[in-house]
Amino acid sequence: MEPKFLRGLRASLGALALGLAAQAVGAEPQHGIAMYGEPELPPDFVALPYANPDAPTGGRIVEANVGSFDSLNPYIRKGNVPWQIRFHVGETLMGRSLDEPFTLYGLLAESVETGPNREWVEFTLRPEAEFSDGSPVTVEDVIWSFETLGSEGHPRYAGFWSSVESIEQTGERKVRITFNTDNRELALLAGMRPILKKEQFEGIDFAEEGDSIVPIASSPYVIGDYELGRYVVLERNPDYWGWDVVPFRNGTYNLDEYRLEFFGDETAAFEAFKAGIVTTQREFNAGRWQDRYDFPAIDEGEIVKSEIPHERPTGMTGFVMNTRRAPFDDIRVREALMHAFNFEAINDALSGGTQPRIQSYFSNSPLGMEVGEPAEGRVREMLEQYDDLPEGALEGYSLPESDGTLRNRGNIREAMNLLQEAGWTVQDGVLKNEEGEPFEFEILLEQGVTEQTQFTDPYLESLERLGIFPTVSSADSAQYKERTDNYNFDMTWFRRALSLSPGTEQYLYWGSEAADTVGGRNLMGVKSEAVDGLIDTLLTAEETEDFYAAAKALDRVLTAGRYVIPTYAWNVSWLAHDANLHYPEEIPIFGDWTNWQPDVWWYEE
Repeated sequence: MEPKFLRGLRASLGALALGLAAQAVGAEPQHGIAMYGEPELPPDFVALPYANPDAPTGGRIVEANVGSFDSLNPYIRKGNVPWQIRFHVGETLMGRSLDEPFTLYGLLAESVETGPNREWVEFTLRPEAEFSDGSPVTVEDVIWSFETLGSEGHPRYAGFWSSVESIEQTGERKVRITFNTDNRELALLAGMRPILKKEQFEGIDFAEEGDSIVPIASSPYVIGDYELGRYVVLERNPDYWGWDVVPFRNGTYNLDEYRLEFFGDETAAFEAFKAGIVTTQREFNAGRWQDRYDFPAIDEGEIVKSEIPHERPTGMTGFVMNTRRAPFDDIRVREALMHAFNFEAINDALSGGTQPRIQSYFSNSPLGMEVGEPAEGRVREMLEQYDDLPEGALEGYSLPESDGTLRNRGNIREAMNLLQEAGWTVQDGVLKNEEGEPFEFEILLEQGVTEQTQFTDPYLESLERLGIFPTVSSADSAQYKERTDNYNFDMTWFRRALSLSPGTEQYLYWGSEAADTVGGRNLMGVKSEAVDGLIDTLLTAEETEDFYAAAKALDRVLTAGRYVIPTYAWNVSWLAHDANLHYPEEIPIFGDWTNWQPDVWWYEE
């Protein structure tokens, strides 16, 4: 049977021509907007298909986090903020459905309108919209939020703002944004910018002093009790303006309290879960999922295990190499270190060999490349436009596989050959270059994250066989963020989730302009004409074939670039949770994703 995602995307792309024709005749305000075609839900929809509009309210959920935090303002560069805050406190003009590749429905905005070619987008605010302090959300707040976040806020907002030609009030509750770039996705990205209260920051340096402020927003959850570094409580706001107004909110934010507890390491966090202090736990290891969850609360039915499928890409998780620094600027060195990573033996030790490996950035989805196969058809045509393709992008590439033994002789031999080609040989048991300088680098890890050390320790043993003896450094959350924000690392742990509708964020992840932006997300430092060009093609694709081909071609270039040593793929989410916490039977195509837990969950004994 064809996956729901594929059916939806095919239908949406098929409707694109009709949608464009309708826009050309004259745009009209709509209740939602899709990247391609039309929104699946009608204007009079009651609730999202994966939400339960009859869910009871009340109860709490407690989630464990490893590390610390020193700020609750996620909109600026300064400070270390719990990642969940910006998704649950900062309300946007429109909200994203997790059951469609990329479709938004009205939140603060009651309608959206675009130009014939989406060269501009106009939002009409709901008259009922208000901040948590009871003051109205105004067009002035919207314009100030766009301008301030784009020019002074976190780097994640700068890319969008650079594509804005103008922003202006066009009616009592209307705001129009005109773009200077031909990019159909910008209209949707505009709908996902958080709206803050301008008055709260008057007389305050937003970028420099904002880390001491808890922003006032308009979401169903507000920040309640907290202690920096230890916990923060998000409380359901009974006076939230949209409970009876916005169908997108029907059946969501049912829990009275969403508490984030912080622990020094994963062991302490898991013990807190076993003791009932924490009420939900995500597991990322197949072996542990089978063997670790055998404590009394499981046996007595107080905690249940849920497996949540999804249709999204695997994304990329593993050790990322910083190509801004030697020797990782040499692809032969990167490939050698990938051969030295004995995934099969590590997988056998950690999960009994049951956990699949990530094969490419978009694997597990129709956007993924054909592993090991040469590029053909439209994909090949797109790739052949560029001269800076890594070896394997056209010919076919697959990750090195070991024989499963600890010695990994074949791959170690191949790694040594590659290193010799790059000018490195073993001298007195140490890998050195022609000048006699040892092959040295640092592996930077975040303090207390067991997952990272589980892969690091056996990897060090493999590297020793090549005469390589890396330094392993562990940094607390604040230090780790400061170092990675400034690309002050050689190799570190990396996780990048990817969407079923890849778009402008791809520039932030792998674009050349983002490679040297402080606080950016292009950790590996990719600077590739092919990558930049294929992202452009992806964003301007108007045909089904071109959309798929651009994604597959981009996947090939990134994977063959040997930037990350991949580890596990999580094609299903493993969640253990309090038996009183429930979720709807209908699972969205994104599965266990941001804005699914706790958003559509409820508490019922």
